Amino acid sequence: MPGRKRERLENAADLRLQSQLGEEERFWDLMRRMARENKTAVFSFVLIVLMVLAAVLAPFLTPYDENSMDLLHRLSAPSAAHLLGTDEGGRDELTRLLYGARVSLLIGVVPALLSLLLGSLLGVIAGYRGGIVDTLIMRTADVTLAFPSMLLAMVIMYSLGGGIVNVFLTLTLVSWANVARVVRAQTLKLKNSEFVEAARVIGVSKDKIMRRHILPNCLPTLLVLFTLNIPASILTESSLSFLGLGIQPPNASWGLMINTGRQYLYSAPWLCFAPGAAIMLIVLAFNFLGNGLLDVLDPRQKKQ
Repeated sequence: MPGRKRERLENAADLRLQSQLGEEERFWDLMRRMARENKTAVFSFVLIVLMVLAAVLAPFLTPYDENSMDLLHRLSAPSAAHLLGTDEGGRDELTRLLYGARVSLLIGVVPALLSLLLGSLLGVIAGYRGGIVDTLIMRTADVTLAFPSMLLAMVIMYSLGGGIVNVFLTLTLVSWANVARVVRAQTLKLKNSEFVEAARVIGVSKDKIMRRHILPNCLPTLLVLFTLNIPASILTESSLSFLGLGIQPPNASWGLMINTGRQYLYSAPWLCFAPGAAIMLIVLAFNFLGNGLLDVLDPRQKKQ
């Protein structure tokens, strides 16, 4: 009997959480409302999907190989054969742009996801447990945030060397602290909520409370952070590659393409224009999408 009573109390706590979450609109209802109210966010989402599809389908969209050189046609202007011209090695610029999108988008998504997981874990632990654990985690975050992100990324890349894995690690270490601070603040608000108190009273473990009762209520904020961290990662990687610290040749990334094309800025401006425009569009698209999600997931922020 005591076991059954405990199980019923746990189910009641879960129902309390569901009722707490059910007061808000369902996720897909929110997305439909965003589609009606924020056309810019919808257009940005469509643009992101098109860029992702173009990157995935790159081998089918261009007949050229990304690293195939044709020195007889180096620095050719845009034409029917090469819609965006060719670079200093005679490689098709459009092909390099499409394959570079794979690298740039991957570098945007993977570090943003890793920093989200790491920051969420540390933030919820710091906020819920408090004490020395909170102090240790948040002081580490403060030290990380004390340095300009670009300067910190340069120092880490200088120490680790180039390569896509090191870029992933660097961007994760640079951006986890912001996520941890936001999740900690959310946790401090939620830890004294009624449904969390109910779970605590019936003996639900701290780990289970953090996993099943607190983190699900942080998901809307984390979704917005994810969409906003992606363009930040893309910009940081582009800057690192421009400085020669990020992706290394012969791999293509948008930042590296700008770096190699800047010496031909006056004679062949298309080498910088195309990847620069791509970076601008994808960064704006993710930022507009993040703002649209913030408007529908947190209406109070919109009113402010």
